[in-house]
Amino acid sequence: MEARPAADTAPSHSPPEGGGSRFRFRRPAFSLHLAADVPASLVVFLVALPLSLGIAAASGAPIMAGLIAAAVGGIVAGSLGGSPLQVSGPAAGLTVVVAGLVQEFGWQVTCAITAAAGVVQLLLGISRVGRAALAVSPVVVKAMLAGIGITIILQQLHVLLGAKPAGSALENLAALPASITNLELHAALLGLAVVAILLCWKFLPAAVRRIPGPLAAVSAGTALAVAFAPGVERISLDGSIFDAITLPQLPDGNWRAFAFAILTMALIASIESLLSAVAVDKMHTGTRTNLNRELVGQGAANIVSGSLGGLPVTGVIVRSATNVEAGAATRTSAILHGVWVLAFSALFAGLIQLIPLAVLAGLLVVIGARLIKVADIRTSLRTGDLPIYAVTLACVVFLNLLEGVMIGLALAAVSVLWRVLRAPIRAYQPAAPSVPWRVTIAGSCSFFALPRLNGTLQAVPSGADVVVELNADYVDHAFREALLSWQQQHQATGGTVTLEEHGNTVFHDAARRAPRREDATELPLPPRKEPLLHGINRYHRRFAHQVRPLVHDLAETQNPDSLFVACVDSRVNPNLITSSGPGDLLTLRNIGNVVCSHGQDASIDSALSFAVDGLGVQSLLICGHSNCGAMKAVLAEAGGGDNRSLGEAFVRWLDHARPSYLELLAGHPVGRQAAAAGFSTVDQLAMVNVAVQLAKLQDHPVAGPALAAGSVQATGLFYDIATARVLRISADAVESLDPAFDGGLRAAAVPSGH
Repeated sequence: MEARPAADTAPSHSPPEGGGSRFRFRRPAFSLHLAADVPASLVVFLVALPLSLGIAAASGAPIMAGLIAAAVGGIVAGSLGGSPLQVSGPAAGLTVVVAGLVQEFGWQVTCAITAAAGVVQLLLGISRVGRAALAVSPVVVKAMLAGIGITIILQQLHVLLGAKPAGSALENLAALPASITNLELHAALLGLAVVAILLCWKFLPAAVRRIPGPLAAVSAGTALAVAFAPGVERISLDGSIFDAITLPQLPDGNWRAFAFAILTMALIASIESLLSAVAVDKMHTGTRTNLNRELVGQGAANIVSGSLGGLPVTGVIVRSATNVEAGAATRTSAILHGVWVLAFSALFAGLIQLIPLAVLAGLLVVIGARLIKVADIRTSLRTGDLPIYAVTLACVVFLNLLEGVMIGLALAAVSVLWRVLRAPIRAYQPAAPSVPWRVTIAGSCSFFALPRLNGTLQAVPSGADVVVELNADYVDHAFREALLSWQQQHQATGGTVTLEEHGNTVFHDAARRAPRREDATELPLPPRKEPLLHGINRYHRRFAHQVRPLVHDLAETQNPDSLFVACVDSRVNPNLITSSGPGDLLTLRNIGNVVCSHGQDASIDSALSFAVDGLGVQSLLICGHSNCGAMKAVLAEAGGGDNRSLGEAFVRWLDHARPSYLELLAGHPVGRQAAAAGFSTVDQLAMVNVAVQLAKLQDHPVAGPALAAGSVQATGLFYDIATARVLRISADAVESLDPAFDGGLRAAAVPSGH
């Protein structure tokens, strides 16, 4: 069941006009969502009542101390805490601790310890340390919930069968066959009737389901017991809740043990409350918990509870889960649950005593079962966290809540360290003697990885040629020294070692500064001037397996989006500056990125026909660039220079770019804007040339009609090599495409120093 969004504050309302007041009044939060919160609070009250009594009995405290803590937890922690749907009260996680304190100090001193622990919690909340609870592995929280669910089931099954539960889960499990053999029939039938009602409730008509299922089940079970089983065991109260109020008392001595008890109780209560709050946040989609404020609320509740003779208070996952399942909308439900505990304990003890324990046991068995989610087990299995889940669950069930969570967190931390610090290091034996050995190193390369590094490198035979591929996000000095030491030793045997870096870190930086993780990069560019065959070899080793899935569907056909006309300049990489991959661009490259008039060049005409008519591309892009050699040649020729040393074909090809020079001289608007931004004459001409080529597309018999019909778009680009930024060129304007700048041309493209 999905909870309604929690709402702690109500919308504000202005006073009537003419009132003269500048203040705005807020409707109290408890006046909203009462239709959801009142029934939910009654359900939580029915769950909290037997739990509070049972915890008090197990702790060796007065029975009414549990009800005092339940009332204070609901009212004080519910009002002041930071969790909108968490319900607080006496918790099973502190049962053993409280029992020991009662035995050592007596009940009144234990109350003083509770109040003092509340002061410590209050200080922790003010110190804003509560958010540390978020650093908890989700699998530990889920296993904790499942462990609590199993513990509740094992305990309440005995009550449902008419027997007495034992003190621990192991004892309850061992005693289960005897309880089944000696079951009390009336109690078992009442408990099973409640379970059946709760399981079938979701299948009933919507009008009936407006009543919370737990409330209906408990009411029906109580009515059946009154009518047909008057002798079944019921809740038993001894006196009024006000008769149990006890003032705390300081110890006569042993102050060191007293102080240690305060810190122990404060720590356990804080951890249990914060973990419960985090778990409750995972059960609904409303407001998240303010963990620091929650600590303040829990501390205030323990101060009040200890001062009145109540048990220690924590956030309790059982009551909180019940609160969410019952459809609570705001913290009003938790507050009202405390009010019901107080009112019924004082005024209607006789009515409470009509409820059979077996009826409440059936309710608790279903609640416990709902805390165990098969989906969580499947998720932990898929993610490799099943051992953490299983160990945490077992420790929560058979040890206690705190120890189980601590052990689970320790296992989760060890698992993270193992996964993060265990660098994948592998050696690949070559398929042929002429091929070098290949050693791959990835991940976090720290001293933790040295045993694995040495073991892998020892597999490489002496005198062999080796390529070491380092793809690390972290390298420390110890790892660097170990690798360099092996490199020297291996080279001394006659072998060669080539170190290739592909990761985010720089290998030599580990020797001159503290190690750190670097930002990820998507451009693992190879060293410059690397022979092409070596580059192809690197491609097959490192990238071919990554490219293969991308081109799998392109083996038989292609469907590019654009025809990209670029200069042949080696510094311009169309796929890089457009963030495109295989099959995205149909690329045409020539000197000066020109579009010849129809009939002047077959390669241009055929490429346009193939792109527009054959492949149906959606856009045509003309991309010029800074410091273009073709533009320099045009300017040199206009200044009296001679380009014939580059060949007659080159000189004739410049005929396609010379009109751009005339447009620049005539004051083309693109040229003027480029000049105003500080670009050199060469770059001004390159930008004007892009605008001129766009105009040629309008007149081309293939591209022109498609552009006029709107089926194809034409775009001009200019790549400034020095700044690695791209500008958009239109027929009469230049604009920035870099989102890091405000659109100003000068800011977006700093001149390349021409």
